[in-house]
Formats: sequence, C-alpha cells, structure tokens
Amino acid sequence: MIRYINRANLDEGKYNDCIQNSVQSRVYAFSWYLDIVCDEWEALVFDDYRAVMPIPWSKKYTIKYVFPPLWVLELGIFSYEEVQLNMFISELLKRFKFVELRLNTDNTLYNANDYSTLQKMQWISLDKGYENVFSKYRKDRKKDLSKAAKNRLKEVWGDTSTNLITLFKNNIGKRDKNIKNKDYKNLLSLMEICQMKEVGEVLSIYDDKEHLVASAFFLLHNKTVTILVSSTDLGNRKNGANTFLIDRAISRYEQQYTIFNFGGSSIQTVANYFKSFGAHESNYSFIRQNKLPALIKLFRK
Repeated sequence: MIRYINRANLDEGKYNDCIQNSVQSRVYAFSWYLDIVCDEWEALVFDDYRAVMPIPWSKKYTIKYVFPPLWVLELGIFSYEEVQLNMFISELLKRFKFVELRLNTDNTLYNANDYSTLQKMQWISLDKGYENVFSKYRKDRKKDLSKAAKNRLKEVWGDTSTNLITLFKNNIGKRDKNIKNKDYKNLLSLMEICQMKEVGEVLSIYDDKEHLVASAFFLLHNKTVTILVSSTDLGNRKNGANTFLIDRAISRYEQQYTIFNFGGSSIQTVANYFKSFGAHESNYSFIRQNKLPALIKLFRK
C-alpha cells in the first residue's frame, strides 16, 4: 500500500534509513538536502518505508505542481529491493495535474508511455585507476592539460563556497535568468552543510596572477563522486582550466571512489565534452505531465 505523507508527518529516521540503504541511494534524496533546496516536499511511502518517492512541489495561482528544484540531479523511487515503479508513477500523476520530475538512473521504466522521455547522464569508472582513465582522454583534453601547465594553473582544494558562487553568478548566472537570488542562497547553505557532513568539497583553479578561472563543488556519496555545480571564467577560456579542474578531481578521487559522475547533460555539445574524457552514458527517465485546463498557463518561477 502506498501512502502520501506530508513533510511534517514523515518518520524522518525511517525515511533517511531507506534513502541510505536503498538500491538507488542518492544524496539528493535525504531529508536534510531536500529541506534546503525545495519550496515544499512530501513523499509517497510504500509499506513501512520499504520504498519511498520524495516529491518536490511548489504552488502558483493556488495550483500545486511538481517541479525539480535546482541543485537536485536525480530523485525518483528509492527502495530496499526491487519494486514496481509504475505504481509510484501512477499515484504521482493521479495527485498532480502538472508534473516535471527526474528519476534516477537505477529507476527503469520498462513500458513505453506518453509521460516519460529518456535523458542522458555521463560517468567514468575509476576502478582501474587514474592512469587508465587518462589513457582514454581525447587529444584535445590532453592538449588542454598542456595549456594549463603552460599557464601555470594551480589547484586549491577547500576554497570558499562564496568564491565558487561569485564565479558562477558572473558567468553561467548571467546567461540563465531563471536562477534567482534564493537559489544562490540555497546553494550556499547546501554546500556549507555538505562540507560540515563531509559529503562535499570545493575545488578551485587559479592562474599565476591569483585570478579564479574555474571552480566546482563535488558531492561524495557511497562510492560515487558527482559534479553538482561548476563554472569557468567565460572571458578566459583558452587556458585549459576546466579540463585541468576535472582531471585534478579524477586524480584525487580515484583511490576512494569507483564512479565519477559528470552530473549529466542531454545537450549534445556538453555531453560530447564529457565523453571526451572517455565517459560512458546512462539513461534516466524524465516524467512530464500537463493536464491543466486550457485557459490556465503555468509559468516557471
């Protein structure tokens, strides 16, 4: 039996135990993470928290709608053992007329349907060590590393979260007007708590004049490292900084972790860049439904 439980009534201990020990475990689904990034969230719960599905939602014009918050790359269903995913999806679509939600790469919808599309996630196996990963870099990535050495770029681990956010705001943020001030505040809170819990790290790249030229925040969960957010100085892109940043992260994490997750993109140019490091691709399902009345137009925040 699936129950719909609001955040206030959720058994936080059982819920987080399910997330931690599930087959599909992801850091984004823990209650503390969702409390930071979501306007509101609730959950579908199967049996005695044997499987859960967190549901982030917002409200506009009195209409509740499901929409993936920024800084969350994968959600979906989390379970101790295999469960019927479609029963969760059916319950979700029955309760909300407007839904946009990413599942995770371990949630496989076997039946073709009209409410889901496949998107791409890129990743590298670290099992065989850094030298093996490096050998699969394309020539242009190795050329970028030569540029980074020529420009005397240096890596700084444990840089401040505010430095990364400022770089992001001044570059990516200027191109994406959908990112609001509250989103940056959420990101700052998230990075600080992740660092306190020792599940996140900042890596920054500086040039020989101490200018910040690239920075990223890495999430660390189980045996997977994931790029949550990153940015380069778009006005200074010919120094190999972004390639150097990713290479230094792979070198740092290859002994303790088995998967390096680029965070995923279905934008072909971005995906091709990730694949130039020798990355593989996995699919995840994106759920989309819009059964709102024709006269109602729902605008994203």
